[in-house]
Amino acid sequence: MTDKEQMSLFDLTPSDIPLVELPQAEGGEMAAPAKKAGRSSKNSPAVNNVVPVGEQFASLDALREAACNCHKCPLAPTRTNVVVERGDRKAKILIIGEAPGEQEDLSGLPFVGKSGQLLDKILESVGFDTSKDVYICNTVKCRPPNNRVPTEIEINTCKPYLLEQIRLIDPKIILLTGATSLKSIMGEKRGISKIRGQWLEWEGRLVMPIFHPSYLLRNQSREQGSPKWLTWQDVKAIKEKYLELVSADTNISASVVVDEDEEF
Repeated sequence: MTDKEQMSLFDLTPSDIPLVELPQAEGGEMAAPAKKAGRSSKNSPAVNNVVPVGEQFASLDALREAACNCHKCPLAPTRTNVVVERGDRKAKILIIGEAPGEQEDLSGLPFVGKSGQLLDKILESVGFDTSKDVYICNTVKCRPPNNRVPTEIEINTCKPYLLEQIRLIDPKIILLTGATSLKSIMGEKRGISKIRGQWLEWEGRLVMPIFHPSYLLRNQSREQGSPKWLTWQDVKAIKEKYLELVSADTNISASVVVDEDEEF
């Protein structure tokens, strides 16, 4: 398959997922809505990435249980489900999004709507298996009303869960999709367009900010320099780094062939 053919795998706008076919998080129950870390940029504030020992969890199952029963922030009364995780808990790549949307709130799983379908296509375009190679979560675990951006209070209240997910998964690579996850982890105030595609370091891990899939859905062009074209460059670099890390761990040589002259 040529480079151009691979990119075309995530060129289509994903269709709506019928709500009746939404996957459900394991052990998740549909709750009725209530009635009423790290090294940061020199231009960014220091970010507290230390979770007190008393708030650490022995396992991801314990974390999930605590998160699903959490009522610490203003998002709890209006949620349908707490959205904690999907993917492989042993994955080397951890992907952090912003917050659950409507379909995520209904299913209890992150990135299952249009943005999630596109994220899966992007990952699959370079051969990632989304059930084995990645672990996916969000900055906050409950849906903000009308899909608004989470507030600083909501982000900071939920952050111990996110930091514990990172600690327990122990990934080699973290992908930050969009400005909210970038700011939450790195304390970075620069726009995502100025920093996406760059390898950064955080707590001894490789971090790359990338465009959020919802942004790509609003920008369908594949012309060179477009958000979709830039994301294609990013995902190839991510796969190359992933294979480099895998080969270092296993002592098995691995490579990804990229045609740098291909135009889209």
